[in-house]
Amino acid sequence: MGDAPECLTEETCMLDWTSTQRNVAFACFASWTLDAFDFFILVFVLSNLAQYFHNSVTDVSVAIMLTLAVRPIGALLFGRMAEKYGRKPILMLNIVFFSVFELLSAWSPTFAAFLAFRIFYGIAMGGIWGVASSLAMETIPDRSRGLMSGLFQAGYPCGYLLASIVFGLFFDAVGWRGMFLIGAVPILLLPFIYFNVPESPVWLAARERKESSALMPILRQHWKICIYMVLLMACFNFFSHGTQDLYPTFLKVQHQFDAHTVSIIAISYNIAAMLGGIFFGTLSERIGRKKAIIIAAFLTLPVLPLWAFSSGSWAIGLGAFLMQFMVQGAWGVIPTYLNELVPGNARAVLPGFVYQLGNLIASVNATLQSRIAEAHGGNYGLGMAIVAGTVAVLICVFVAFGRETRGIKISGAMAKQTH
Repeated sequence: MGDAPECLTEETCMLDWTSTQRNVAFACFASWTLDAFDFFILVFVLSNLAQYFHNSVTDVSVAIMLTLAVRPIGALLFGRMAEKYGRKPILMLNIVFFSVFELLSAWSPTFAAFLAFRIFYGIAMGGIWGVASSLAMETIPDRSRGLMSGLFQAGYPCGYLLASIVFGLFFDAVGWRGMFLIGAVPILLLPFIYFNVPESPVWLAARERKESSALMPILRQHWKICIYMVLLMACFNFFSHGTQDLYPTFLKVQHQFDAHTVSIIAISYNIAAMLGGIFFGTLSERIGRKKAIIIAAFLTLPVLPLWAFSSGSWAIGLGAFLMQFMVQGAWGVIPTYLNELVPGNARAVLPGFVYQLGNLIASVNATLQSRIAEAHGGNYGLGMAIVAGTVAVLICVFVAFGRETRGIKISGAMAKQTH
């Protein structure tokens, strides 16, 4: 892969990628987008599933918990395979797996069968983030990692946005089963990856050097940073899922908004989430990863009352827009931050694994918030605000004591403190 032509300014340097690098960036972004799209289909039909299977929303929210809880298994399984066989083929295999189990979810004859399919879907979903983010970060220029981090993480709200649009346009016609059938669309990404995306140059170089990718020695050597990352990602996953997963239910059940209004509000806050991720990811190249995360997380606190306790679609929509700009703004720095913290020979497995272990810890979120709401007369806003406000403060504290990694070369060396 040749070097990109010399550029004149910092801004043009960030965007001066080769066609191959652009293909990799698009494929990784699209993989994460379509994975999130499949997950959020479940979020939008939660109350409909409860009605169909004659269960409460709290009972059906166990499907979200199980999907998130098993993701570390997928991160470990697919991440280890990506270290051994390469990022590209395992990314493709991963997409096949989660598309198939999304499709099978549509044919669930019983709630027990539905839960089983969501467990296998969760395992498949668990591999995407680590494999795709490592392929992206190892391919694009070091100077663009903040931007790529924001773009990549913007795939998550973009998937939510797609689910919002599809729900608003098609749900009344196709029902919840039809929504899961539409969720099999990601498999169409495979030909693009096969013909246009090369293997990670960092992985190819490591294979030439016959570098060991054994995980246990890395965990033993760097156990402190691993614990730090797991705790940080637990807070971040509570932050994300705590402000997103029950929000459509909050809008439909507590505020009695129709599907069209819910869809419009969800579209607006997901556009905000994408903009926030790209803005703070790019900002982190200027002010550092830590400052960018802390600023975004802290700014969610004054937005909480408007987001959770206001009334009327306009006020709630504005609160949701501002909240997701900040929440996903902080998240926009995470892909590059985690990839910079770990050794190169564990980059496909370790960031994804700690991310999904954080998801495991946070997998109780939907059930926890539902129970808080039920205990307070169906006040979902209160349950969401308690969780979001608490973890916003914890994120600021954890990141303040963490390492700054801006400027580190992705070369396989462990991130060192920069001053």
